[in-house]
Amino acid sequence: MRSRALEIGERLRAVRQSKGLSQRELARKVGVTNSTISLIEQDKVSPSISSLKKVLDGIPISLADFFTLDSKLGDGGPFYGADEMPDIGSGEVHYYLVGQHFPTPKMCVLREVMPPGSDTGADMLSHDGEEGGVVLDGQVEIQIGDDKRVLGPGEGYYFDTRLPHRFRNCGEQDAVIVSASTPRTF
Repeated sequence: MRSRALEIGERLRAVRQSKGLSQRELARKVGVTNSTISLIEQDKVSPSISSLKKVLDGIPISLADFFTLDSKLGDGGPFYGADEMPDIGSGEVHYYLVGQHFPTPKMCVLREVMPPGSDTGADMLSHDGEEGGVVLDGQVEIQIGDDKRVLGPGEGYYFDTRLPHRFRNCGEQDAVIVSASTPRTF
């Protein structure tokens, strides 16, 4: 079985080249070094979700489109089996996208699975929109701005995503969250 990092590097190279961008041009557009793009494409580093999103914004392509380019699953709904929810995560955290083939999606619905000790990355995330979710299993520490709280099963959150935020599994088992955000960022 191929590793997720290998898949990311190959996909990034293919998408970048299909848009006619050199590594240097993409690096300049997103404010990283040329070697950062090269290392990702060579599968020598596995970027966090926030880092990968930053790179893909320079192409531009959404995370969902990036991870589902070659997918032939589904027909636009309204129902989606587990095998019709591609994992658009990067690294340890898995983001299973509901409704990838919906014709004109206005929101993003995810089933998120975070192994113990995993998080959304060292950098706080921030983007236009709103996000809400419910923890189904495990313990998740959520930081929104300066506020931080640990949520367990049945507890939820809802916030303006322009506020810097991050998620961390602080428990000893997988944490599972169902979330929705708008506008669609994945």
